Amino acid sequence: MTSTTAPEASTTGPPALSEVELLIGGMTCASCAARVEKKLNRMDGVTATVNYATEKARITYPPGTEVADLIGTVVRTGYTAEEPAPPRDEDDGTPAAEADPETAALRRRLTVSALLALPVVLLAMVPPLQFDNWQWLSLTLAAPVVVWGAAPFHRAAWTNLRHGAATMDTLVSVGTLAAFGWSLWALFLGDAGMPGMRHPFELTVARADGASTIYLEVAAGVTVFILLGRYLEARSKRRAGAALRALMELGAKDVTVLREGREVRVPAERLAVGDRFVVRPGEKIATDGTVIEGFSAVDASMLTGESVPVDVTVGDGVTGATVNAGGRLVVEATRIGADTQLARMAKLVEEAQNGKARVQRLADRISGIFVPVVLLIAAGTFGLWLGSTGDTVAAFTAAVAVLIIACPCALGLATPTALMVGTGRGAQLGILIKGPEVLESTRRVDTVVLDKTGTVTTGRMTLQEVHVAEGTDERLLLRLAGALEHASEHPVARAIAAGAEERAGALPRAEHFENVPGRGVRGRVEGHEVAVGRLSELFGELPPELARAGDGAERDGRTAVVVGWDGAARGVLAVADAVKETSAEAVRELRALGLTPVLLTGDNRTVAEAVARTVGIDRVIAEVLPEDKADVVRRLQDEGRSVAMVGDGVNDAAALAVADLGLALGTGTDAAIEAGDLTLVRGDLRVAADAIRLSRRTLGTIKGNLVWAFGYNVAALPLAAAGLLNPMIAGAAMAFSSVFVVTNSLRLRAFH
Repeated sequence: MTSTTAPEASTTGPPALSEVELLIGGMTCASCAARVEKKLNRMDGVTATVNYATEKARITYPPGTEVADLIGTVVRTGYTAEEPAPPRDEDDGTPAAEADPETAALRRRLTVSALLALPVVLLAMVPPLQFDNWQWLSLTLAAPVVVWGAAPFHRAAWTNLRHGAATMDTLVSVGTLAAFGWSLWALFLGDAGMPGMRHPFELTVARADGASTIYLEVAAGVTVFILLGRYLEARSKRRAGAALRALMELGAKDVTVLREGREVRVPAERLAVGDRFVVRPGEKIATDGTVIEGFSAVDASMLTGESVPVDVTVGDGVTGATVNAGGRLVVEATRIGADTQLARMAKLVEEAQNGKARVQRLADRISGIFVPVVLLIAAGTFGLWLGSTGDTVAAFTAAVAVLIIACPCALGLATPTALMVGTGRGAQLGILIKGPEVLESTRRVDTVVLDKTGTVTTGRMTLQEVHVAEGTDERLLLRLAGALEHASEHPVARAIAAGAEERAGALPRAEHFENVPGRGVRGRVEGHEVAVGRLSELFGELPPELARAGDGAERDGRTAVVVGWDGAARGVLAVADAVKETSAEAVRELRALGLTPVLLTGDNRTVAEAVARTVGIDRVIAEVLPEDKADVVRRLQDEGRSVAMVGDGVNDAAALAVADLGLALGTGTDAAIEAGDLTLVRGDLRVAADAIRLSRRTLGTIKGNLVWAFGYNVAALPLAAAGLLNPMIAGAAMAFSSVFVVTNSLRLRAFH
């Protein structure tokens, strides 16, 4: 479905709004997009954003307005509109850049026009090639180029003229037809048709006799150059959106479902929540789910950018479109269709690409008025040259050069192409940028607040250290303590049991298990009366070396647990929420970006400061209630700081929303992800630094594109008006400006 309806409003609230995405056809420059957007926004209650690069309009409309009304408005403006067709189920083998029929048709038009125009340009530029009546051969070859090759420009210019508008096509059409019309007049009514006519090619407008001057090379050459620019632009725009298309095509096509004890192969879209399906080694996991049978390693690199496969076993969650790299798995589907992580990633990326940053809205406004202004400049140029020199040829050539050189396409492409490539590359690396306005925020941020649990740390208690009394075997201590704690559900007990099993192997069975409230647990293991509990609670005074170990663990923010048997304390175990291996490196990278890190947590200050020391953070805000985290962010903002917040839990959602930039770990809760501006698909804090770097690089590319586009027009228009540019050179330069902007944006594909 391409249109969605917001939840029904209450009887006292505003009416529910609907949203639709339309494909807009016939746009040839940014001023076209500005016209369509302006017309749609004039409709009552309608809010529209039209993106020239993606050729899409995202429209919000009120009850009583139909999609047909929106399409009708676009059509009356002179363009086409339709709802997107469903994606193809299978790849048809067509190369990506040529899958669009319009691009293929443009390539054919360009090829034929170039073959015809090349002799025309050579004859005009190389006087030794000119023979008697060569000008008539040039006319024969140039006429199809100007009439058929440039037909899309003429057609669009006529359509816009009927609607009282002017676009880039108007400039091209008027310029090429003027050059062609002048040539026809000179050939049939002037002296240019004489057999012995010779015609030097010049880069300036100084021509002696208008009646003997033809501009066929300008009319044909400009048409080819602009067609070439359009073709390269179209190919580049498809490449710019390739990351999103690749993301949307990652999902499995078929899946093996377990039905009544049998394995049945069905299309993936027929899966339902609760269905159990088989994933063999090398196959893609069809949808998000939970492993209910088997053990394997899952390669999630295409979604997260993480190259190391992750081990999964019974009870672990898996994500659709990831690849089973090991053993056979049976998975129970928990999310399907638009609810899956892959679908939500694609939706976030597409929404970001269809949005507009503030700088793009400025460019759109300029593009919308640029063409009429250029027409006035061209008319003024013709008048000034004619009035000051009396040279009709010079006046005409300068005016045509102004028309050809002034193309707002580069201005219109500057932001959306960089945004398309940047957000697409981010998706490949596991970084989802929600919208273009996020890019502006990354430039201003100077402070980054890091939630501790689940962000800087793993969020799981783990066995950190083992201290044994003299003469005690460490492996025996772990076996006995692990066996006893295995019977408890307490997080600390589970951490000890898991750590003991990992270090000492399979655990024996505990008997006569007893929980001693507030103290610990005790029971019988392998003939020993074992007790595990808090310092001094079960054993009285400890041996000096164990007392020192316990005190040191407590000072470092760890939980110290004493293990003993047969009436004597034998060792101390230190348990803590482990710091992620990459957190210290991530903090260094954030500092390198000019950000001041702050650790925010609800834990006690001792634990928080121990974690901060480990990763290299100086400022700690501890013992904060979940509902007060947003207030902490506000206080930092009141200090004049621009704050980024990184978190993963429900209790971080409000702080993520309040922050100038919210970065949500994709391993966290849906509430946190919805509240964040950037989603980091994998739980590695280093990706936060990557995300900020990519966002800043994308914003820098946008600004570079805009500087080029503005600078090009500011510099080129006076040169053309001064008669220092031949119209054909102007056409080549104009085409190059658009290709340069798109190519510059494509450099973001190499971001690492």
